Parts: sequence; structure tokens; C-alpha cells
Amino acid sequence: MTKTILKEGDEGVTLIIKEAKKRDASSFDKRRPVHVVYGGANLFKHDTTQKLGRIALETLDRYSPNFSEFAAAFHLGDFASLPRDHDAVIALDARLNEDPERVKRDFYAAWFAWTVYRKTREKLVREAVEDFRIDFEDGYGHRSDDEEDSDAATAAVELAKAIRTGTAPAFIGIRVKSFEPETYNRGLRTLEVFLNTLLEYNNNELPPNFAVSLPKVSSDKETKALAAQLKKFERNAGLAKRSIEIEFLVETSEAIIDKRGRFALGRIAKSCKGRCRSAHFGAYDFTSGLGISSRFQDIRHPACDLARQLMLLTLRPHGIGLSDSVTTEIPVAPHKGVDLAEQQLKDNRNAIHSAWLHHFENIMRSYSNGFYQSWDLHPAQLPARFAAVYSFFLDSLPSQAGRLKGFIAKSAKTNLTGNVFDDAASVRGIVTFFVQGLNCGAISDEELTAAVGISADDLRQINFKSL
Repeated sequence: MTKTILKEGDEGVTLIIKEAKKRDASSFDKRRPVHVVYGGANLFKHDTTQKLGRIALETLDRYSPNFSEFAAAFHLGDFASLPRDHDAVIALDARLNEDPERVKRDFYAAWFAWTVYRKTREKLVREAVEDFRIDFEDGYGHRSDDEEDSDAATAAVELAKAIRTGTAPAFIGIRVKSFEPETYNRGLRTLEVFLNTLLEYNNNELPPNFAVSLPKVSSDKETKALAAQLKKFERNAGLAKRSIEIEFLVETSEAIIDKRGRFALGRIAKSCKGRCRSAHFGAYDFTSGLGISSRFQDIRHPACDLARQLMLLTLRPHGIGLSDSVTTEIPVAPHKGVDLAEQQLKDNRNAIHSAWLHHFENIMRSYSNGFYQSWDLHPAQLPARFAAVYSFFLDSLPSQAGRLKGFIAKSAKTNLTGNVFDDAASVRGIVTFFVQGLNCGAISDEELTAAVGISADDLRQINFKSL
């Protein structure tokens, strides 16, 4: 009956609200990674993320050596109006470096493309990978117990070295095998070996923002079991409570609606016992489990849209992060070698640009659906990642700034800016936009102040209870 389903749904939401209060319901203003990169545990080294950044930068420089080529690859703004002649691009680049504000007024399309390109390139140099998951599941495969034990210990030693040398990303964690009965013992064994070795080689400390990702969750029993094991481990190791967070992967239909027809997401998140950092959507396992033909398995399938909407409605309002799925088309050049013919070079460029644009459009679509994080599978995808991040926020910056300035000027009275009517509820969304842009580095403190007239600290002090 509808009444029973709604009761379960209401209960799940109530439980999530309680957990959100425990975890700080204002967590929307805390930094969250814009992506997560998965890499096989057997390949992980202390400098893995730096190597990925170098590959990403080399790919960008080879296939988009200037901001005009970059804009054409990603269809940024009015990219067709930009010069393509090498000398003309160099001259315009010089003007932008000398007086970007003047070019912004006179030739906005050039300023926009140049700014996104500059920010993207700088990001690849400084921090190409924000979140990395040392993977013992799909990216690792099934190996002998001795081999997985060895790889778990080795990966932990490498992470400890990364922490000491400052090469660890801001967010880090491992993905173990599913806690379904068939792989439970192996997943738990890997977790224990990894954590014990990491603490041994890192002065009994965990890195900040450490999480365990649990794949193919189909029941709250699995996340409850993981939470219990982590609690036990923290107690035995003398770690602070809830030092280790949980991310669960939504890759089965049972993670959305269980076998009894009840909404499951709320119970799964609640069973993490205050550790649930985020939920990650796996489009291809999800559609495969529904019997959808591989030809039609895609992040844009309507079944995926429904799953994301339910994740958004159930989890996002209560401080739980959301990550979208993958783009499987990888930017890889079809022709290898040094002495390539002109047509082969053109083929390589077209292949890279096509894959970049596909990934870029998927990321922008995720953003439009309220998912501000998704997966990257290959370092050559990273230019598309940050092109999407920076263009999304910078493109919306003028209109959002105008609305927020108008609201502030009216001192929380209703405001009409252009043809958009703003009240307190809509302004919360605008403030969240700016906070997310600040947190991911797409908007600088200086850009915020110039656009809105308030500092980042002032923005974060806005009290929505009074709106």
C-alpha cells in the first residue's frame, strides 16, 4: 500500500535528518572534491597522482596548445568568434595578460576562454587529482589471497610515504570488495591489512579526509557491518571516533528500492552510523542489473536519471555528498609513434577532442542535476574535468552575482533582478553556488568580492534561519 511505502520513506528521511545534525547540517560550506579518480591498488605509488597530473598536462599542451584551441575543443561560449591563426592568438594572449579587464569588456568570449584555460592549466600543475581511490575491486580484479594481502600492505606503505612527502591528495581512500557473503571475508581482510600497515608506517595516524568505499551495496546490512568493523578498529587502534568515513556505491536497484518495495537509501545512509560522507552512482552496473542491453547502458539512460533524482531528494538536503558515474569514452590517440602523417595527426586530435567534449558534456549535465562530483578514469580526462568545473561557475558568475547583490541591497526583502524573482529560499541556492565555487577554486575570494561586494567570510556567515 502507498501508506506503508511512504511511512518507510518518511522514516528514512527522519533518520537522515538526525544524522545530518550529528555531522553538522551546515556542511554545504565545506570543501568537497569535484571528482574521484580510481586506480588499481597494485599500481599505486606515492607519486601516482603527480604522474597523472603530468600526463594530463602533456595531453592538454599537445592537443590544445592555446586558449583558442581549448575553447574550440570544449565549445566554450562564442568559441567560433576567436581567432585560429597562430600569430593572432599570440597577440590576443599578450593583450589578455597585459589588461584582462579591458579585454573582458571589449571581447568577452576571448576573456572567458582564456580564463578557463588558464585556470585549468594551473590546476593541472598544482592539484590535478583532488580525490583518489586505491581500488581493490573492479580496477583490481580477483587475485590470490596472498597477492591481495601483499598489494594491500604495499599500497598502505606507499600512501604513508605520500603523506610524508606531501604528495598525497587532499582526499584519499580505498575501495574494498563488496560486503556481500561471497566476498565479505576478502573485503574485510584487505581493509584490515591496509589500515594496520598504514598506521604502522604513519605514526598511528590516518590522513585527513580518509574514506572507505563500499561497492555494489544492496542492503543496509552491508554498510552496517562496515560501520561496526570500523568502530571496532578505531577503538583497538586508539583512533578518534568516526575517524574513517564511508562512501557507498549505488550500483544495484536494491540500493534504491529494496526487495520489499521500500525506499532503501535512507536506511543505508543511516546504517553508516554518522560516517556517511557521500553516495557514488555507478551507472553501468546499475543499468546492467536492470537487464538493459549493453548498447544502451549509459550515464544518460532514463533509469539513471530516476536513480540520481532519488539520491538527490533523499541524501543531498541532509549533508551527504553525491558523485555521478563515469564517461567510458577515453581520450586516447588512435595513432602512435613520432613520424606521423598529417592525416594521422588530425585523426589523433579529433579523437581526443571528441572524447573530451563527451566527458565535458556529461560533467555539465551532472552539474545541472545537482551532482557536483563524478568519476574520472584516465588522466587524459582531467583537462575536460576542470574545463567543465571552471566554465560552469564562471559562466554563471555574473548573473548569480547580480541576483545576490540585489538581494543584499534589499536587506532580505523580495527582489526582482531582470526577469528572475528572488526570495529567501532562492537566495540560499545562490549562496550555495558561490560557496561551492569558492570551495573548489573555480571562484577566487577576489573574484567574489569584485562581483558581489562581500568577502568569502561574510558569505559563509549568512544565517539562513533569519531569511
